[in-house]
Amino acid sequence: MADDKLRLTQRLEKMAREQGFAAFGVAPAVLAPVTAQRLQDWLADGQHGDMIWMESRADERASPQSLWPDVRSVIMLGMSYTPARDPFALEDVSDHGRISVYAQGKDYHDVVKRALKHTARWLVENAGCQVKVFVDTAPVMEKPLAEAAGLGWQGKHTNLVSRDHGSWLFLGAIYTTLELESSVGGKDRCGSCSACQDICPTNAFPEPYRLDAGACISYLTIESKGPIPRQYRNAIGNHIYGCDDCLAVCPWNKFAETAAAHKAFLPRAELAAPALADLLAMDDTGFRKIFSGSPIKRSGRNRMVRNSLIAAGNSGDRSLVSSVTALLDDEDSVVRGSAVWALSQLDSVCFDREKGSRLPRETDADVRLEWQSV
Repeated sequence: MADDKLRLTQRLEKMAREQGFAAFGVAPAVLAPVTAQRLQDWLADGQHGDMIWMESRADERASPQSLWPDVRSVIMLGMSYTPARDPFALEDVSDHGRISVYAQGKDYHDVVKRALKHTARWLVENAGCQVKVFVDTAPVMEKPLAEAAGLGWQGKHTNLVSRDHGSWLFLGAIYTTLELESSVGGKDRCGSCSACQDICPTNAFPEPYRLDAGACISYLTIESKGPIPRQYRNAIGNHIYGCDDCLAVCPWNKFAETAAAHKAFLPRAELAAPALADLLAMDDTGFRKIFSGSPIKRSGRNRMVRNSLIAAGNSGDRSLVSSVTALLDDEDSVVRGSAVWALSQLDSVCFDREKGSRLPRETDADVRLEWQSV
């Protein structure tokens, strides 16, 4: 029986790799109690920002069997998106925005889920079991499960680190009613390294292995819907969607091979180095055209323009003043407020002139505050 399970697992891994997965392992359907406690402590400290859904289904996150009582094993899979280009290449190119590596190609939700379904279907057909597949959209703690399955370990930046793929893995899970032999779990190999903590522009790590989401550039530019807090705006620099800084400095990345990356995640030219002037000029139609098929499409035009305005304000590029000024009339109040701040950073004379005519007729309290804060 044990030999049969081993052979099934080996065949399953072969199938998974044919679907483009670079990492494979099996975890028991029970997480260590310390994982649930860490989640509860993180939520209690309010370090999840406005991600209220993290609270509402915390019990299901903490235990796979709370989400699905019939699950007996969790098959964890990783798909590589190791970048061929230095993620810091645009750091000093102030008139262009920086989009996180993972979002420069096709939407990973679609790519990974499609491969998961093919792999899970093979398992059902060959083992007669039940399965459920998950990619970052359900209350599943992928990173602790991936560590338990031996894909790597949860690093000090709270993301998974792999000996073979560095910090560049998309994770997917297959819950199954089969009782499979579990893989040897991952071992923390961060040691005394603090590179990911030291590089963070907004100091979003109060301590190793703990992230304050409300201070994280990825959260601020992707999840947060309102005005970006003033204390983080300058530190954001030209990040307009996500941030790779803590991932990109991980020393284990030196073992990651770009050849292992799934071809679907190759960067699209228009997303690898977008000009701020083009982004600031986008309407909804233009946004949908540029970001079709990208995970960025979920954020919507207003959030992307907001982020681009923060980058414009940090650019020192006065050629962007006319583009910024045009957005002072935007229908969206968060965009208008961000344009006020960007203009204040780029041209004080123009700012004072516009303030005199616009502040008296501005009805939104947050936008008025932006005018009055300078």
